Amino acid sequence: MPLELIKEKWSNKIDVVTIGATKAEGGTRSKAIKVGGETGLPYLLEESEMPHKPVIAMEIFDVAPDDWPDTLKDPYGEVLNNPLEWAMKCENEFKADLLTIRLSGIHPDAQNRSEEDTVKLINEITAKVKLPLIILGCGDDAKDNLILPRCAEITKGERCLIGDAVQKNYKTIVAACLAYGHSIIAESPIDINIAKQLNILISEMGLPQERIVINPTVGALGYGMEYAYSIMERARIAAFGGDKMLSQPFICFVGQEAWRAKEAKAKISEFPEWGNEKERGILWEAVTASAFLQAGADILIMRHPKAIEIVKKHIEELIKN
Repeated sequence: MPLELIKEKWSNKIDVVTIGATKAEGGTRSKAIKVGGETGLPYLLEESEMPHKPVIAMEIFDVAPDDWPDTLKDPYGEVLNNPLEWAMKCENEFKADLLTIRLSGIHPDAQNRSEEDTVKLINEITAKVKLPLIILGCGDDAKDNLILPRCAEITKGERCLIGDAVQKNYKTIVAACLAYGHSIIAESPIDINIAKQLNILISEMGLPQERIVINPTVGALGYGMEYAYSIMERARIAAFGGDKMLSQPFICFVGQEAWRAKEAKAKISEFPEWGNEKERGILWEAVTASAFLQAGADILIMRHPKAIEIVKKHIEELIKN
């Protein structure tokens, strides 16, 4: 008698969040991307559904990053000094799924870029690049509260994903997303209870649950990845068990974390036993991303085109199998 597969049945599923709006939907994006919708644990496709595969967003900075190693800078060349050309390169040459614009230059301790300069940049990118957009602040509450609402206003109708909202600073960003039709990234410091509480607070302001994406904050390979993985896994199990306030897709800032690691960027002259840094950094980012896919990541924010290529192939293999 053939053995019968015992299938896990869950009472809840992950919300579907849409990023980007086409002309028919009131925007100017070339496509809209949907994430979420899973009805079971990652890639157990014989017992659950995964209607939307994970996507990868390439990251663009409003000012050239000064802490990137040469391995990471090389694929981009001079466009690192021109955010608009950088965005166009990611769209046309690297074939990104969507784009993340990180406004790091508005931070008071960085270049303290003005509201006018930032609005001009967002307008230019929105006009020239047609992929769905994720817009991130700098992490300074006062500056983010000033500039992110303006970014939300000038991209009205484009259905962007805007962040990050944190427990101490979420009301202004939520209000902007409500007013202009965007979705929000809710950031919690690797804590399932704070993640749930922040989602409750955001929902109480009237933003629908299907317009919230959870940033659980993650770590890279060798730098807390296992702990972040376990938090994501617990949140997913709680969501599938019926917790509506943890039933949102995950976004993971893989590139940011992986390229902070000393092992990813140290030169071979410093640590010859570690091997060539060009291959090492790429693999550090790819392995970190692959691990969080297994934890349930729906959106990966990545940096190196080669690492992205590796992970895209891995996603296709997971979906196929």
